[in-house]
Amino acid sequence: MHLSHLLLYPVIASAANILLSNDDGWAELNIRTFYDALTSSGNSVVISAPADNKSGTGSSDSTPQTVGSSGCEFSSCPGRSPATGYNASNTRFNYVNSYPVTSVKYGLSTLAPKFFNGNPALVVAGPNVGSNLGSTTLVSGTVGAASYAASTGGVPAIAFSGSSGSQIAWTTSPVPVYSSLYATLATTLTNALLATSTPYLPASVYLNVNFPSASGSCTSASNFKFVLSRVNAASGSTAADVSTCGSTRLPTESKVVGTSGCYVSVSVGNAATKGDSTSANQAVVLGKLKGILSCLP
Repeated sequence: MHLSHLLLYPVIASAANILLSNDDGWAELNIRTFYDALTSSGNSVVISAPADNKSGTGSSDSTPQTVGSSGCEFSSCPGRSPATGYNASNTRFNYVNSYPVTSVKYGLSTLAPKFFNGNPALVVAGPNVGSNLGSTTLVSGTVGAASYAASTGGVPAIAFSGSSGSQIAWTTSPVPVYSSLYATLATTLTNALLATSTPYLPASVYLNVNFPSASGSCTSASNFKFVLSRVNAASGSTAADVSTCGSTRLPTESKVVGTSGCYVSVSVGNAATKGDSTSANQAVVLGKLKGILSCLP
């Protein structure tokens, strides 16, 4: 199937149970747009995300506390609300008044048994407002959420980030192009992975995915290409990467998203270190996503 067809009509795998989180907060627009795209393509999704913006908090974790007097972000819950709560009109929208990692822990321990009768098939985080490239993965709450799920949680996970946009409320209308675009691209990759056999990812592996700016010709999903990449630049002693695109050295995330055109970086991360995983694990991901992966020019 041609990539442009995949992007316009994301692959619908058998309905998968997905836990969705972020670090920008449960009421930020991107997470709600992504929820809509995932559910529209046949998945069963539950949001478990911070009550407020917790960007840059990495793998911090703390017992949820009663919401402060100012309430949740964008007035999405009143002051002095419980430490965890949900949207009365959609109980699948859940907040946790703590960090992204804590939100995923709560999602796995409390929400998944309630809604899925067990663990989700996949944890996805984002799309983050702003890129998470290279060493930024060490402080990113979005990556922290995904890496926790893949390591301690034992559930395959993907962290999505996009360079365009700003933190805005879920009520924003019309939905900006970048938010819809990133949701479509993220759903395409998510469903492509879910269409493969289990385990969806090797143990303790997460994917770090970064979308370039949604501008110029890069405002239509059909113009984008996914490229397998590295989180960090290799040194002279770094072991060879998986062989693809005529090389045994993958481009860095920054090189991919910085290349003229509409290229999305897809890195195979080590959930414990948040850096790069092994060439063997890269090969597994390459095999699973080969239908949507391309090479840089």
